[in-house]
Amino acid sequence: MEPVAAVVEDSEVQGEPPLEAAESDWEVYTHFMKSHRCYDLVPTSSKLVVFDTSLQVKKAFFALVSNGVRAAPLWDSKKQCFVGMLTITDFINILHRYYKSPLVQIYELEEHKIETWRELYLQDSFKPLVSISPNASLYDAVSSLIKNKIHRLPVIDPLTGNTLYILTHKRILKFLKLFISEMPRPEFMKKTLEELSIGTFDKIAMVRTSTPVYTALGIFVEQRVSALPVVDESGRVVDIYSKFDVINLAAEKTYNNLDITVTKALQHRSQCFEGVLKCYTHETLDTIISRLVEAEVHRLVVVDENEVVKGIISLSDILQALVLTGGGVKTA
Repeated sequence: MEPVAAVVEDSEVQGEPPLEAAESDWEVYTHFMKSHRCYDLVPTSSKLVVFDTSLQVKKAFFALVSNGVRAAPLWDSKKQCFVGMLTITDFINILHRYYKSPLVQIYELEEHKIETWRELYLQDSFKPLVSISPNASLYDAVSSLIKNKIHRLPVIDPLTGNTLYILTHKRILKFLKLFISEMPRPEFMKKTLEELSIGTFDKIAMVRTSTPVYTALGIFVEQRVSALPVVDESGRVVDIYSKFDVINLAAEKTYNNLDITVTKALQHRSQCFEGVLKCYTHETLDTIISRLVEAEVHRLVVVDENEVVKGIISLSDILQALVLTGGGVKTA
């Protein structure tokens, strides 16, 4: 089965207006998520790329690049069901593990079928497929994304077994933003990042402009982060190296030299880069959410007045705060 890429322009999401106001101020977004189903986010038409596990790895990663997607559900023809996701993280795990191996040549790995790759080389790192029903609430979807520490959640029809859509933090937050003006505004939305316990401010994973790509891959694997601020000698952020940037190594077949610096590797970006998206601790949660949604990015780098990195705030942090913990206030 060749990679299926039913490419159709995304249509507007057919959502419903929010229901009655929440009983508690900080629970308003929790109630909103509980009153909407995953099906409400499924567009009338969208692009979905599916790979058969018998497909060559090389073709699969090229298909990810050419379709501009970061992951794809895997279909096992023998079992007649979806068995997992192929992600850029898989590619990173393979590169990091076997780049310096005397036994395996990287270019040999890409000739394998996905099923061989998963069985032989990803045996201790791939997980069973986590999916959700279209009838489940968005609250359940957010909980599953955060609890399982995943970025993509396939919506699978329990009757047909078909994948309808891939839910992400970004798509859920964008959906919430469509209706946010119609809901009561919780007090915590007016609070600053400094006042709220949201984001990562300790042991921030970063790389320098001179850091080799191989070292950056090691940080992705060991610290399970999805992006690394690139800083100069003064600690000022000058760029960001994300997992998605690693896919360019596959597209350009430059993964036989992972000793080049991240700065050099970032010169091969396929998409236009508009600079690092930043925020400050004195900015409100409302402002930060608007910036994330409008820029369609997965995270903002928190900096001080000298552009020195102080933290990272991600979509996952935002959704956890809005939906699960009411602005960072832990619920019982």
